[in-house]
Amino acid sequence: MTRVRIPPMLRAEVGGARELEAHGETVAEVIDDLVERYPTLRAQLFENGSIGSYVNVYLGGEDVRTLDGLDTRVHEGSTLILLPAMAGGV
Repeated sequence: MTRVRIPPMLRAEVGGARELEAHGETVAEVIDDLVERYPTLRAQLFENGSIGSYVNVYLGGEDVRTLDGLDTRVHEGSTLILLPAMAGGV
């Protein structure tokens, strides 16, 4: 089981939870498990059928893009953080 930390901007989509547990052997499978249980997350995380380029995903504090991307394997007790970039600026 992987713990997934949910940032404030996504908590409404998951009933206010700060952290959820999800199943999967890879980052992609863990995210798929979450989206299956919380379908409204799809619009927040996906773009054209895959994770949006604006979504940062961290496993154990490390950006998965520096690992094996969404194919990065997760281990029992791992922590995944989903962090969509926020628009803004001056």
